Amino acid sequence: MGAIKVIIADDSDFVRDGMRIILDVDPDFEVIGCASNGSEAIELAKQQQPDIFLMDIQMPEMDGIEATKYIVGHNLGKVLILTTFDDDDLVKDALKSGAKGYLIKNHTPDHLKQMIKSVVSGTGVMEDSILESLAGSVASSKDTVSEAGRGFDPAGYTDRELDIVKAVSEGLSNKEIATKLFISEGTVKNYITSILSKENLSHRTALAVYYLTGRKA
Repeated sequence: MGAIKVIIADDSDFVRDGMRIILDVDPDFEVIGCASNGSEAIELAKQQQPDIFLMDIQMPEMDGIEATKYIVGHNLGKVLILTTFDDDDLVKDALKSGAKGYLIKNHTPDHLKQMIKSVVSGTGVMEDSILESLAGSVASSKDTVSEAGRGFDPAGYTDRELDIVKAVSEGLSNKEIATKLFISEGTVKNYITSILSKENLSHRTALAVYYLTGRKA
C-alpha cells in the first residue's frame, strides 16, 4: 500500500500548516491538499482522490458537518473530524453525516498518525472523553432499550448481551465488565467478539458509538 493521501480542511492557517508538516515528514502519508472550508475540501477531493480528510467543524461558507455529508454521500473519501469542540450534539451530527472518527486537537503526532491509519483501515475511532460524555447523556434513563441511541436495534440480543454492550458504551474494560457482571474476562471477550461479528463492526469503539448514537461509524 502506498502513502495515505490526506486533505486537511481547517480555517486556521496555523493548524493546516502544522498538520501538513507533521504528516509530510512521514513517508506513510502524503498531504495532497489543504482547504480553509468545506467547499474547498470538496473541490480538492474531486481533483485529487484522497484516502482521508482531516476535517474541522466550524468553518466559513460550508462547515465540516455539511462537507462530511457530501463527501461520504459521493464516496470522495473517509472523514476524521479533528476539532476543538466536544459538544455531544456536534459529535452525533458528525457521526450521522458519515464521519468515521472524532478527535480533539490535543494529540501527539504519533497518536494522530495511528488514528488516521485506523480510520483508513476501516476502524472507527473516538475520543475516550467523548464516549464517556455520550454515555453520561443517556445514563439517567432507567429502561435498557431507551438508554440506547435512536437507531440502535436491540432485537436479537439476549439480556446478557445488552448488558455487555451497555458496559462497553460506558468505556469499561473487559476486566471491569467481568467484575461488574460476575463473569470471567474470557467470557466477556467472547461476548464482545460475537456482538461485533453480529453487527459487522471491527472495534469495540464502533460498537459503543452505535449503541449511543445509532450510527455505525
